[in-house]
Amino acid sequence: MTELTMIEAGAPYGIATGPDGALWFTLVHEGRIGRLRPGSDPVIHQLAPDGQPMVITPGPDGAMWFTEGRGGRVGRITPDGHVTTYPADSPYGITAGPDGAMWFTQMQPGKIGRIDADGALTEFAIPLEGGMPAFITAGPDDACWFTLNQANAIGRVSPRGEITIHPLPTEAAAPVGITLGPDEALWFVEIAAGQIGRIDTSGNFTEYPLPDRASRPHAIVTGPDDALWFTEWSTGHLGRITPDGSITERPLPTPPHPHDKPAPTPEPHGLTVGPDKSIWVALESGALARIP
Repeated sequence: MTELTMIEAGAPYGIATGPDGALWFTLVHEGRIGRLRPGSDPVIHQLAPDGQPMVITPGPDGAMWFTEGRGGRVGRITPDGHVTTYPADSPYGITAGPDGAMWFTQMQPGKIGRIDADGALTEFAIPLEGGMPAFITAGPDDACWFTLNQANAIGRVSPRGEITIHPLPTEAAAPVGITLGPDEALWFVEIAAGQIGRIDTSGNFTEYPLPDRASRPHAIVTGPDDALWFTEWSTGHLGRITPDGSITERPLPTPPHPHDKPAPTPEPHGLTVGPDKSIWVALESGALARIP
């Protein structure tokens, strides 16, 4: 049974498990970062109210790193709540790279950014205009892989900043979330096409249509069961796909609204494997959902 933890402080968007054994999540509309140990009350850290924190991920330094898309910053927050920020143009996705640095996407200028342990920023221009890089993840090949939402492609960036573009087979698929799968391939979601995609390190694609092509899949992670789990934003479902392409779905509950006016759907966005090995989903309608 799905369990809900209500988050009265705002609208959860991104979520990740930290090296401290806690769940960390962004409150996108309120400019806040939350920290939750399952079974305890959340601790909320206020950032600049207009920063719009989006994606959050653990770094190699024991801290959590996050992006503030509207505020134009990449941030670092320690377990005790100390925040350091670095300027960046419209950052969105972020991941710890295989080289020990943090790598992130910059949606509007179409660049990939890198911040090393000393805080030095390097930027790499993507060789096309208007591609809108979204999520990014470390691959199995000492490189990072990212989605190009408007260019309809998957990109790869080497530690030296060399970028390779792989166009998708499906037109106007608008890929968003991406993660390293249990089979050493990269798995991603196509929000506009209603499909789950897979690309191996040689650039070979496989695509799996979802039962509802209008479900608008958003984020994806590898679960503890060696399957891929993903959110379906418009239908309020959580999906699961095995490496051989078998798909199952389950509805997520809509949190009760404080004024008894529930949101149309739970609005699931980010998800993560929690410290308890359950799947945790950030519901922008005001809660974190736990799926045992």
